[in-house]
Amino acid sequence: MPPIDILEQARGFADRIVALRRAIHAEPELGLANPKTRDKLRAALAHLPLEWREGPSTTGLVARLVGTGAADGPLRRVLLRGDTDALPMAEETGLTFSSHVPGAMHACGHDTHAAMLAGAAHVLCARADLFAGEVVFMFQPGEEGFHGARYMIEDGLLDPLPDAAFALHVMPDSPHGLIAGRAGALMASADRFEIIVTGQGGHASMPHQTLDPMPVACEIVTAIQTMVTRRFPVADPVVATVSEIHAGTAHNIIPDRAVLRGTLRTLSRHNRIALHERLTTLAKGIAAAHGLSATVAVFEGFPVTICDARAVDLGEAVTASLGTAAGFQRLSHPIMGAEDFAYVLEKTPGAMFFLGVAAPDADPKQCWGIHSPRMVVDEAALPIGTALLAGCAERFLTRGFK
Repeated sequence: MPPIDILEQARGFADRIVALRRAIHAEPELGLANPKTRDKLRAALAHLPLEWREGPSTTGLVARLVGTGAADGPLRRVLLRGDTDALPMAEETGLTFSSHVPGAMHACGHDTHAAMLAGAAHVLCARADLFAGEVVFMFQPGEEGFHGARYMIEDGLLDPLPDAAFALHVMPDSPHGLIAGRAGALMASADRFEIIVTGQGGHASMPHQTLDPMPVACEIVTAIQTMVTRRFPVADPVVATVSEIHAGTAHNIIPDRAVLRGTLRTLSRHNRIALHERLTTLAKGIAAAHGLSATVAVFEGFPVTICDARAVDLGEAVTASLGTAAGFQRLSHPIMGAEDFAYVLEKTPGAMFFLGVAAPDADPKQCWGIHSPRMVVDEAALPIGTALLAGCAERFLTRGFK
């Protein structure tokens, strides 16, 4: 008897996938410690033949499945990842399973990512006799700026490193079932900065007797945008956004200092380094020209998410084998958001894909996007994501990147 179609098999686990997703969604957790989510995942997969590992730095989980099929060539190791943490925001969806944790919501779809990965574990355990080698399921907290993937790597939870790695991210404002990806840079690096302009305050009616940091800070803001457009090529873009300005306490007082904070995004390591250096030179130089001083601190975030061309080709081939109506789309350009799966892709070749989860009859452009308090997901699309993850693992273990 031929093996069951992998999408059909994933749909057979749809009830479990949706139930787990809703349980996680109703009780969101933030940061590196997601113990309730961890326990839900362990309970949902307790009956499967998986070997589990945990580390000291996070509540992240790694489960290992060994295929029982006959080996036809070298044994390979493949990693599938799903993140588990939520965002610090109140939910406004009105769903029956809405968050009951004040100030926390799964508004980036990590509840679906964890549930789809758990679904892939069910599918692959049921198909373990079709492949040899190992599948590593990585349930990772702390994606929302907490470097969870990096901590799990440093804890040795991915050792020995896999030969390939795959991840999936839902897009609630993308057509139902559409899978998208691209080779090369998929998402940007993300760093944050703080510039402190220090002068000498005084009475607002006598600015000539002060060293006013306010106009200097404003000049720095506009100069940053000029720097971006005049010092970096449009073919290798960067984004520098000043998102906070803090200064002053009253209408008639010139403050001693002004503080600027924001984000820096790049699509290459070269530009990432250059942007840090030029931001520092610019801020210090402008302040000095006005007789003030400036300190610049850059706090490194996630690196650029680089997808291996072979892994993207593999994902497209798996998508074609699923036979879904929406199919696969090659993205024409990267997204300037960031993703800490980039840490995994620095260590091993692989790819991340996007899954459209807008309702079939909806206009995706009218749907709320990720990080919205009103973001909703069409759960009927989740088995497609499960099948994609499971299919990528099975295909890689049996054929490599061919």
